[in-house]
Parts: sequence; structure tokens; C-alpha cells
Amino acid sequence: MKKKSIFRVLPVINILIVLTVVLAGVSYFFDIRLFAVEMIVAVAVCGYAVMKMLSLQKDIYNYFTQVSKSLEENGSASLAEFVMPIMITKDTGEIVWYNENFRTSVLKGKDIYGEEQNVIFSEGALKQLEDEKHADVDYNDRKYVVFEYRTNVEGIKQKIYFFYDETGLIKISEKYKKTRPCVMYIQADNLDIMLKDALESEKATVIGAIEREIETLVNFSDGFFQKISSDKYVLIIEKSGFDRIIEDKFSVLRTVRALDFGNRGNVSLSIGVGRDGESIGECVELASQALDMAQGRGGDQAVIKTKDGFEFYGGVTQAAQRNSRVRTRVVAATLNKLIESSDNVLIMGHSYSDMDSFGAAFALWRAVTELKKPAKIVVDRKKTLALPLISMVAAGDMGDIMAPPSEAVKLVNKRTLLIIVDTHRASFVESKEVYEKAAATVIIDHHRKTVDYIDNALLFYHDPSASSACEMVSELLQYMGPKLIGKTEAEALLSGIMLDTRNFVLRTGVRTFEASAFLRSRGANPVEVKKLFSGSMDTYKERSAIVAQAEVFKDCAISLCEETGDNIRIASSQAADELLSISDVNASFVLFADADAINISARSLGAVNVQLVMEQLGGGGHQTMAAAQLENETFEGAKNLLLKAITKVKEG
Repeated sequence: MKKKSIFRVLPVINILIVLTVVLAGVSYFFDIRLFAVEMIVAVAVCGYAVMKMLSLQKDIYNYFTQVSKSLEENGSASLAEFVMPIMITKDTGEIVWYNENFRTSVLKGKDIYGEEQNVIFSEGALKQLEDEKHADVDYNDRKYVVFEYRTNVEGIKQKIYFFYDETGLIKISEKYKKTRPCVMYIQADNLDIMLKDALESEKATVIGAIEREIETLVNFSDGFFQKISSDKYVLIIEKSGFDRIIEDKFSVLRTVRALDFGNRGNVSLSIGVGRDGESIGECVELASQALDMAQGRGGDQAVIKTKDGFEFYGGVTQAAQRNSRVRTRVVAATLNKLIESSDNVLIMGHSYSDMDSFGAAFALWRAVTELKKPAKIVVDRKKTLALPLISMVAAGDMGDIMAPPSEAVKLVNKRTLLIIVDTHRASFVESKEVYEKAAATVIIDHHRKTVDYIDNALLFYHDPSASSACEMVSELLQYMGPKLIGKTEAEALLSGIMLDTRNFVLRTGVRTFEASAFLRSRGANPVEVKKLFSGSMDTYKERSAIVAQAEVFKDCAISLCEETGDNIRIASSQAADELLSISDVNASFVLFADADAINISARSLGAVNVQLVMEQLGGGGHQTMAAAQLENETFEGAKNLLLKAITKVKEG
């Protein structure tokens, strides 16, 4: 490092000496003695200043000589000539030196000698440097990665910072991300139903109106748009354009839903988006999975699929019910073959089974035994909400048809068929151990699809437009053999339908009444079924207390039940139903404690999608009936989380 004269390095000293002499010279014309004193003082002060500055210069020179020597010993180039911008600070953070590259490229010609390092580094960057010895730094509209190197040469501690300018790389990276392809599949949910028996001119009018709205998506970005079937379209656009679609919250869902086609009703869209794939082919696969998820959740929504999971938009209307029985017939035939090729069959519903879960399982048990295959219903009789129905079934002359999970797992072998009803989530089944041990699984469920669905089933029969699992099983058994259903089985299935439709009030369609009529023809007595819903006086009192302490938040009734008891789960469920009878209440939520967790039972009349609310809390269900469980949470904490979830869904 070349040594410079202190008078070249600090010209301010020269200026001070000249000013002192000039001032003293002025005094010469007024008082010779004052002049003499000023000259003596000026010479003394200037001499002292020069001595101190020379000493400081020597210290600085020795300091950087030692630093350079320590780096040169490791084969490094001189700091001053280093190609990267470099800054050196004392251990306390005071900036003492930087090379010319730093001054010109980072500081843009300014000087900051003697200032603190926080003029360059933010608090977050300083903490990152302290923890990781490197940090991302923004300065003068440039982006740097800064590496910290600490030295201690002969007791002199310093920090050396190397600045790597990555502004150009970041701009290239951002451009790359913005131009990544997004594949979007768009499908009209119920177009075939709307256009059944329609004239060609009517079809053209309906399809034209829908396509005009869909084509507005192209306005967000230049992309490839193509119709690939009568009701399905594909759009490939860049991520920058797709981000604007997200900002618009997929308004095309609302505009298409608002189209009015008179007596033919309305149509909705299902949108599946694949993004962040390594290739267009991978994005296509992700988009296909997203579209399946959107339709599995009832349609009228957009689902984005990435490698990290799903995102959901929309989903405010109920699924359009299909009258076609083709799929039901195919599933029934496939299920028959799977049963016949197995050694034995286990039938299992969700934990805390209800009448829909157990009723469907019991009817399938009858069908399996009629096909001459041994079968058992997996149910924990200590944790069930279907005790009246179980007691009715147990009173019949059928033998031991049920097995607790601990015994059922012993019955599983390589050729065991496991049929899961009324749920499609592994975390919700009656026995996770039985599910994990079974090699062949069949799913029959009507709840809206969730991201953690069972994806290894041999047969996944899922219909979110069905009112209940019992409705779906009633249809299947008609093709597997109507004679498989007797009076007891018919009443068990009817009880499940009545439970999930709340006595034919919610989610009822043509298929619901057709299934009920079929069950009635097989001997189901509605009066006997109604008796299964009768509760004890204690349950009635608990239910009334829960309803009495409810409060209303954003047209949602919320009640906290801190009491415990054997009937609290049933009472809470019934109270949630009863709260819907209150004026201006569109949804109800009852919180109760059970097994070290806060459970939430949610109900709706359809105006509020309680499934979306419960999904915010890790639960799920259906649009009008859902639940969630919050572990290690207090009532007050659970209530606050619920209020936030309701607000988020409503502000959507």
C-alpha cells in the first residue's frame, strides 16, 4: 500500500494553517503584542495537529499493511486492487477504509469514511451477517450479496466485507419467473344438463355467451387459448398474466355464474391451474389434477396446483346434481368384481360414526354377505353417534357383524378388501391402522374433496352432489341386486339420508327422493326411522343450554359449550342444527371439548360455505355440514381462530 503525505491526504490542514497566519497578520496592524501571542499559539497548535495527523497516518498505514500482509500470506491479492468492492470497518462498526471499486460502484463517488456501517446495512442485514456471515443488501437501487470476513492481526480486530453485485442476475431471474408457463383447464360444470333437448340455435346462444366470458381471461396476457371439447377449454399464459387473474380473484367464475338462461337455469365453471412445473408437460399434469380437485369439491371454483399443494378460489354454490346412472352402474359392476376376488371384506366409516356412516356400512355388509364373502363392520361402539341405529341392527338375528378396530386389524390379509364410506381422508377413518394395513381400498363418499384425500384407492367413487353416503349406496345396491336390501337395511339407509338432509330440507335433489322411494319400496318405515333420532331428556337439556348461550357474529351463531359429558357431542351437533332456526342466522358453530381438543360442529343453510371455514382450521366436510378439531387450544383461543376464519371466508 503506497504511503501518501498527510498534506496530500488531508488538505484541510493546509487551509487551517493559512487561515491562522492570515488572522494573525490582521492583528499585526492593531496590536503587535497580540500578533506575537497569536503567532506563537498558531504555530504550537499547527505543530501539534501535524504531529497527531502524522501519527494517525502511520497507524493507518501500519494497520492496512498488517491486513494486506495477512491476506497476502494466504495467496490473496492486494485489497486496493481487488476486483470486488470491499469495505473495512472496525470491530465496533466504524467504516475506516474501502477500495476504489467500492467508492465508484457502490457509493457512486461519495465518501463515508468514519461513519457507522448501518449507513450501508439495515438491522436485518446486520443480524443476518452476525448469524450467517453473509446477507442480502439493497443499496443505491442495486442488490448485493455481502460476505463478512473477520480478522485479528496483532490484536487489531476488523471486519472485511466483500460485495457481490447480483442485480443483473436477479433481473434475469425475475424475468424468468414472470415468463414461466401456466396451464389452465376450464370446464363448464353442468353444460350437458342445461343443453339436454335444446335446439341447435339455443345451444349456440348459451355456448357463445359462456365463451365470451371465458375469453376475457386472454385479455390478462398474451397466450394460447383453445377449445378442446364441447365443454372444456385450455389456456396457456405466462405467470405475469396469471398473477393479474389472481388479483382479479377469478372474476370469470362470478360473471359466468351470473349468466341467466331463463328456464334452463345457470351454469358454473371449474378451473384447474398447473403452475411452477419444470416443463409445460408437468404443468399440464398439475392442471389436470387441479381440475379433478375442483370438480371433486363441487365445481364453481378455481384450484391452483403446484408441487407444494393446492390453492382454492370460489366454491360458493352447491354442486349440480347429475341424473345419469351410467357411472353408478359401472361402479357397481366394478365393486362386485372386487368383492368376488377378495378373501374377506372390512367396511369402515369415519371416526365418531354417525347414522350416515354406519347405515351405509351396514347395507354394504349385507350386500357382501349375500355374495358369499365374510365381512365385518369396523366400528368403535364407545365412540359413535349412531348408537340407536347400532342397537336396532344388533337386535336382529344377524350374529356378530361388528368388530372394534383392535380386532379388525387382525382380520386383514393380502387379499382383504377395505371399503371406506362417508369419508375420503385417511386421518378421519375409524381405524388408521386398519387402513394402512389393507392392500386394497375402495372409497365411497359425498363430501367435498380435500387436499389430503386417499389417493391409492382401487376404486374412488366420489360424488359431492349426492346428499349422503347412504344415497350413493342405495343407488349402487340397485345395480348390485335390489334383493340385497331388506327392511332393516332400508331403514338404516333412510336414517342416513334423513340425517344429512335434515329431514329432506338441505342438499336434496331428484336422486335423493328416488333413492328414498326405492328404500320405501323395500320396507323402510319413516316412523320407525324417526324414532332413531329421539334423544334423552339430559341431551335435550344440554342442547337447550348450548342454544341459549349463543351469540351472533356476521350472521353466524356461535356457542361455546364448556360442559362435559357422554352426550355432549350429540347435544352439540343437535344444537348446531337448531341454531339455524333463529332469524337472520345463516350458519352456526358450536365449540365443545373432547379428548384434550376443542371440537367445532358447523352447520349452514347454504348461504355460508362452512366447509371453507372449517378448512381454515384444518377440518373439512360439506358446504352445509362440516367440522374441525383444534388440539392444545383453549376455548377463547379456538373462538378467536374461528372468528378470523369466518371473516376471511366472508371477505374472500
